[in-house]
Amino acid sequence: MPELQRLRAEHAPALLAFERENRAYFAKSVPDRGDAYFTEFDARLAALLAEQATGACHFHVLVDGEGAVVGRVNLVDVADGEAELGYRIAERAAGRGLATSAVRQVCEVAGAEYGLTALRAATDADNEGSRAVLVRAGFVVVGEVEVEGKGSVEVRYRRAVAAG
Repeated sequence: MPELQRLRAEHAPALLAFERENRAYFAKSVPDRGDAYFTEFDARLAALLAEQATGACHFHVLVDGEGAVVGRVNLVDVADGEAELGYRIAERAAGRGLATSAVRQVCEVAGAEYGLTALRAATDADNEGSRAVLVRAGFVVVGEVEVEGKGSVEVRYRRAVAAG
């Protein structure tokens, strides 16, 4: 089972490989990061790590036994004891329960290590896989909103976490 690790500078090569290998796969369900993400990767990672150091965000990677990144689970926009959850799993690792396991682990870490009391998440109403992950990880639907310009509906979720 891959290990959830807090993002560090040493993850850079494996994280970049993960993003490149899965770019087309991710673009099927979320907006593409664009070419600039890859050409400016080192600077972007440095900025993320600096932001993480302030406590405004908490970034995590799922690392397999060979050191390859097979997923990401992030907590962003930390404020007032809450954060927004986001995650993505490599195509080759999808369908094995890794997303649910990783989200559950981050929920535990969010309370125990970061002192958070609740997490928010959102997904496209058509993304059944992501919706199932959130429900299995204890999130409940708190509303839906029509996404302007896309003609789609976003489902919003929330989950309380136990602060450590």
